[in-house]
Amino acid sequence: MTLSYVPDDAFAHRLDPRSKLLVQITFAAVAYAYTTPRGLAALTVVAAGCLALAGGGPRDLWAYRFALPFLLVAPLVAGATLGDPRFRVGDAVATGLASYRVLLILVVAAAYVRSTPVRRSRAAVQRTIPGKPGQFLGVGVALVFRFLPLLKRDLLSAREAMRARAGGERPVHERMRIVAVAGINRAFGRADRLGTALVARCFAWNPTLPRLALSRTDLPALALAAVLFAATLARIVFPRIA
Repeated sequence: MTLSYVPDDAFAHRLDPRSKLLVQITFAAVAYAYTTPRGLAALTVVAAGCLALAGGGPRDLWAYRFALPFLLVAPLVAGATLGDPRFRVGDAVATGLASYRVLLILVVAAAYVRSTPVRRSRAAVQRTIPGKPGQFLGVGVALVFRFLPLLKRDLLSAREAMRARAGGERPVHERMRIVAVAGINRAFGRADRLGTALVARCFAWNPTLPRLALSRTDLPALALAAVLFAATLARIVFPRIA
């Protein structure tokens, strides 16, 4: 399953993308401010609520399956030592909490991607950051959202093709090399075709973008962002807050 925009009538789909971006930014800030189990437990409720309001569920996290093994293995690597003691529980717990924090940020990001069309994301960036920098970032955001799923699909296709040709019997490093080379070749090919398509369609840096407007529907999202921002400031001013 590839994480992308899914048309729906969920609450998050009716929000202005700028309010959702604000929630993402403040959530990431508060996630790095509150690193205790109790703080992360509270943020788990917030992250799950964001995904549910976007009409998503645990299946949407399957798109992050390539990152999950690294998040799971990181605590084991951090706790392992060459001498005595063989395993440091404190280091493993600290790294495990950090991995879980990253997972929560990915959950909120999944809610945004699932509920926001690419054109509205680009409009939000260009209308928040004026001038050429905003246009450049807007184009970058649009291209990433549109072509990252395609590149991931290319890697999966290359791996399946290799397995169909008995590539599973090769050493791991050889399989990684084959998939990586095939993925890079397809990425360059897509880049060439993209450039040609942009020229053929008279690509414009400042096209007519969808109209954005904050409404009363955005008030809960703005209020949540304000609460998260206040919690981050409170943690900075009073570092002993759990």
